[in-house]
Amino acid sequence: METAATPKPSARSTSIRSTIAAVIPAYQEEKHIGDVVRRTRQLLEHALVVDDGSSDKTAARARQAGAEVIVHPQNRGKGEAIKTGLRHWYERDFIWVFILDADGQHRPEEIVRFIAAATSDGASLLIGNRMKNVKSMPVLRRAVNRYMSSKISRACGQDIPDTQCGFRMLHRYLIPEVLGGGTRFDYETEMLIIASRKGFRIESVAISTVYSDEVSSIHPVRDTLRFIKLMQRQRKLSRPHAAVTA
Repeated sequence: METAATPKPSARSTSIRSTIAAVIPAYQEEKHIGDVVRRTRQLLEHALVVDDGSSDKTAARARQAGAEVIVHPQNRGKGEAIKTGLRHWYERDFIWVFILDADGQHRPEEIVRFIAAATSDGASLLIGNRMKNVKSMPVLRRAVNRYMSSKISRACGQDIPDTQCGFRMLHRYLIPEVLGGGTRFDYETEMLIIASRKGFRIESVAISTVYSDEVSSIHPVRDTLRFIKLMQRQRKLSRPHAAVTA
């Protein structure tokens, strides 16, 4: 895990929290969702769980922990769950929206790192970077992550060390631009490419690498094929424009 201390909130970062909301896409996460919501709400008042067609008690546990909940009647994919959450907060005029996973891989306490970066560097999209300390990351996942991040960074025209990280913070200017794209795990990759093609600057924020008992929903063969198709589709697009800031 990262050893760098989590920064203490400044007066400016404290005031910005009233303009921030969180989206937590979830599927069959009754075991972890309550803890993730409670820890998130210690830092942010507004947290939305999008239950993507779970058959367990994900929605109930999220509500008990204090989250707003939207339920997809059927599983539509992580990408669609994220987009549901982004639309929800965009329509309510929030300035920044966090996305974090429901399985405990992302430490909500590190939200303050993103807020500190957002108040200092003007990027429109901030993404977690676990690659500075990968000792606890499975070797295969580490290798795949580095390979894919290299390819995607090239497609984006800007360096993104950990493109596979779902812990993100988006400015509302960006949200309408990224409501298209894929419906499943490929959406998180496509979001980066779309944002870059539209000229938005992406910055990385060092976060902890956390792996415990969560079961990955990624299927190597199927999702690798999706990645290849995505890259082929994106190669047809023009090069990124000059970066703009929030």
